[in-house]
Amino acid sequence: MSFRRKLLTVFALTVFLSVAAVTWFISTMTRRAFEKSNEERTAALVAQFRREFDRRGEEVLHRVENIAISEPATRMALALSRGSLNYDYGAYLNQAKNIAENQQLDFLQFVSEDGTILSSAQWPAKFGYRDMSVPLAASDAKGSFLRKEELPEGAALSLSAIRMVHIGDKTLYVVGGRRIDKAFMATLELPAGMRAMLYQNLLPEFSSHLLVDPSAALINAEPLRALIQQTEQEKREITQLVHWNSDPSDDETVRAIPLMGQGGNVPGVLLIGASRRPYVELRQHIRSAGLLVGGLGIVLSVLLSGWAAARVTQPVEQLAEAARRVAVGDWNTRVDVTSTDELGELAESFNRMTRELLDQKERLVQTERVAAWRELARRLAHELKNPLFPLQLTVENLIRAHQQTPEQFDEVFHESSATLLAEIANLKAIISRFSDFSKMPQPQFQIVQLNEVVKNAARLFQSRSHSAEEVKIQCEMRLQENMQNIAADPDLLHRAISNLLLNAVDAMPHGGVLTLQTRESGDNAVLEISDTGTGLSVEECQRLFTPYYTTKAHGTGLGLAMVQSAVSDHGGKITVQSAPGRGTTFIIELPRNLDKSAKQAGTTSGASA
Repeated sequence: MSFRRKLLTVFALTVFLSVAAVTWFISTMTRRAFEKSNEERTAALVAQFRREFDRRGEEVLHRVENIAISEPATRMALALSRGSLNYDYGAYLNQAKNIAENQQLDFLQFVSEDGTILSSAQWPAKFGYRDMSVPLAASDAKGSFLRKEELPEGAALSLSAIRMVHIGDKTLYVVGGRRIDKAFMATLELPAGMRAMLYQNLLPEFSSHLLVDPSAALINAEPLRALIQQTEQEKREITQLVHWNSDPSDDETVRAIPLMGQGGNVPGVLLIGASRRPYVELRQHIRSAGLLVGGLGIVLSVLLSGWAAARVTQPVEQLAEAARRVAVGDWNTRVDVTSTDELGELAESFNRMTRELLDQKERLVQTERVAAWRELARRLAHELKNPLFPLQLTVENLIRAHQQTPEQFDEVFHESSATLLAEIANLKAIISRFSDFSKMPQPQFQIVQLNEVVKNAARLFQSRSHSAEEVKIQCEMRLQENMQNIAADPDLLHRAISNLLLNAVDAMPHGGVLTLQTRESGDNAVLEISDTGTGLSVEECQRLFTPYYTTKAHGTGLGLAMVQSAVSDHGGKITVQSAPGRGTTFIIELPRNLDKSAKQAGTTSGASA
């Protein structure tokens, strides 16, 4: 991954994580604030319901007390004590209804102490029936309470009160109440986004029509079933998130509050619903704003990363390009210093390094040049000294013979002339070898097949394996088939391979195996020449290609240097692998150089034209 992409990735991740963190934080704080606000509004609505419930309960209790001390109730109690009601229940058939209308009560019953209904406003035809729930409830009734009232059309929920009228040893129960229904719930002042519902627990099983919703917005009460049943069973307040449909904005946070009746039963459940639509819409706005800010931030990060990368990578790319030019030998490369920051210091350090490298190179070249001339002079002096000494002795013998024995001078002259000619020929050979090394020709590239060059060079040495007089050396050829052609100078390659073959043969004075192997490695053609000779030490391998260095008793030390020069001129490289007693392997890697062949062909045709 490039530095520009890394910088873009870092900027984009920074913006994304920052916006995501801020969005999450704001969403969390908004949710907590919304939940806290809902709790406060729900608590206020519950408190309002309880105040209205208590107020109506006190009103019902006051009116029932007034009825209990009224004249009709007293007459009915006297009649009950005298036993006259046992024979004429119908005398008070409509008495409860008239009194209930005067006292603005929805329910009113007069019940004897044995549970017999004497008069009922809500169900007149029920006189004479027994209702033992009234005497049982009267023992615990101190104020108003919720009660299920039986009606001809069904049951209803009543906020009731019971008072007793004692005449003699008889007791008359006065039970009055008012409906708890939609009209009662409609009196509550509801905050925006909230609603109050009442479930009348009048049947053993859950029924949707028993749920009172003054807003008339409730269509399907089924999602509330589990919440209401759990509240009835556990008899405690429970808050639950209710999903009405797949739209999250229609969800409600519903708090269910059990309304306790006599004997610990739950005749009703108050449901306070708080819509989550404002929170969902606000959350959507926050997320949309976060996405918008994140998108703008990413675009800005792209622009900023591009600008920063251009400011940073351009100098770095210039440094990399300058380093590549230095690597290929352009020691005069310089980098423009355009800033005073760390990149400017880096560019200045690079320029200083190239100046120092150039100075060191010049000093090294001068040192190597002087050392090379000294070595050349030493080698040349050594090589010329050997034939000069016989020349000197021969001339001295001639002079001495001419002075002392003139009659034998002709014989000595003939012998000395032969010696002089031989040593002069030796001097010419020495000078010729040094001359050849000093003027190595440039390769003339042409399309060749490496296997053919190797076979031609090997033919000169294969006769040794069939000669009975020479030490037998077995030559093995392991040439890869279908080798691709390369561009090279066949004469230079032939000389280089022949030189290596001669060295391999000299390294096996007692015979051995000479192996020639070719193969392809990527875009290079590889030649390996191996012998089973005496091998070389590590120090000898390191100095093997140094000019004038030789491990032979009679050698100039220029052969392997000339091989390395020929391989280098082809753009290849030569390495050696050896160990004492394990033989030696020379590895030559040559590029295909097909472009050089085309260039040289173009140059030749242009010159011919």
